[in-house]
Amino acid sequence: MNRLWVRLGLAFAAVALLAIAAVGLLANYQLTTGFHRYVVSNQVDKLLMPALVTHYQRTGSWAGVKDVFQRLPGPQRGKGGGKDHGNSPQYTLADASGQVVYDETGSAPASLSPSQKRQAIPVIVDNQTVGYLLVTPGAGESQGRAEAAFLDLITQSLFWAGLLAAILALILGFFVARQVSAPLSRLARAARALSQGDLSQRAPVSGSEEIAEVIIAFNEMAGELERSETLRQQMIADIAHELRTPLTVIQGNLQALIDGVYPLTKEEIAQVYDETLTLARLVNDLRALTQAEAGQLSLHPNEVDVAALVTQAQAVFQDAAREKEIRLETEIAPDLPLMRADIDRVRQTLYNLLSNALRHTPAGGMVRITARPASLPDGRGGVEIAVEDTGPGLSPEEQAHVFDRFWRADASRSRDQGGSGLGLTIARRLIEAQGGVMGVDSEPGQGARFWFILPGVSPAHNATAIKE
Repeated sequence: MNRLWVRLGLAFAAVALLAIAAVGLLANYQLTTGFHRYVVSNQVDKLLMPALVTHYQRTGSWAGVKDVFQRLPGPQRGKGGGKDHGNSPQYTLADASGQVVYDETGSAPASLSPSQKRQAIPVIVDNQTVGYLLVTPGAGESQGRAEAAFLDLITQSLFWAGLLAAILALILGFFVARQVSAPLSRLARAARALSQGDLSQRAPVSGSEEIAEVIIAFNEMAGELERSETLRQQMIADIAHELRTPLTVIQGNLQALIDGVYPLTKEEIAQVYDETLTLARLVNDLRALTQAEAGQLSLHPNEVDVAALVTQAQAVFQDAAREKEIRLETEIAPDLPLMRADIDRVRQTLYNLLSNALRHTPAGGMVRITARPASLPDGRGGVEIAVEDTGPGLSPEEQAHVFDRFWRADASRSRDQGGSGLGLTIARRLIEAQGGVMGVDSEPGQGARFWFILPGVSPAHNATAIKE
């Protein structure tokens, strides 16, 4: 009974039954009332109206018209007017001016009102209206056997028609309810399969627009879960692979030292120590990435002078650029607004981009740091910092993966030459954690341009800060 399709079916059936009952009762009442009126109207047209016309033609007035009404068939009518007519209709007759000349109701005014005239039946003699006949129905006019049989037949027909309609409504109600609830049942089965670990499970999209939207949202959620699980497994495999390399080197060198293959010298111990540094750097990068993705990074946003930050970065990497015979330049827009960010995290990101640019730019090339006002996707004002190089550039496929974990443009590059493969991933998470965006523009053979935009400080805020 608690099934949705059962409850919907019963609800549809209950509504249909109430509607059929209401329509049947109203139709029966209207039909009975209309039929009574028809009988009365038929009696007036066939018996009373010809008698009234004949009386007026013979007498030229309505004097003695009471005898005409007393001759009509009906209970107690032949014994006089008034309230003894039982359930028969009662008549009121007025002359051409509206003055009442005969009344059976006992409550008619001396003359008919305009509205009563409109309801009355005009008595026409020689194309002239000589009077008005107002018919007041009885409380329940007596019926002949034929009339009663006809009404009984109509009542039975309405009953059987209503019963048939109710049965059809019940069947159709349960059918429609089943059709409505079927997509939800399939969605529930897919959800149970998903909870049991089958992340490839999807529910077929069907049903009404609202139910289809729910199913589409479920399928999108299932797709995201499957993708996240795939990334998780891939990350575990990548971490295992990345940790295995320095551990293998450390284990091999130590075993060689124990076996006496390598002499126990400072140089050999330094090689092992270098591998521990690589291992520590990888672990630290993984920790930073995990904190960034979980939103647990400790950020200390302040107003950052972007021009000073770019100038400092140029000074830090100038010697490394000279060693590789690379020209390091800066281009800072005038009147650059302050940036609202954590300066340490921004510096970490900028240094990572510069390190990558110098690593991929050949001798004789150029690396440029630019800073200019820009707008965030939501329309807020901000500051863009970009690092451009004249290296080999990135293909569209490489650009799609450049911010992925452990990805390198050159898969054959060693760990010492290519870093941990987490730098750009961490950099992007650091920027996004501060409300900014990060991206790359590149074409193969024409270098690459890595950029990020962080919120700026409004001029009003700047003025307030200066005043203080």
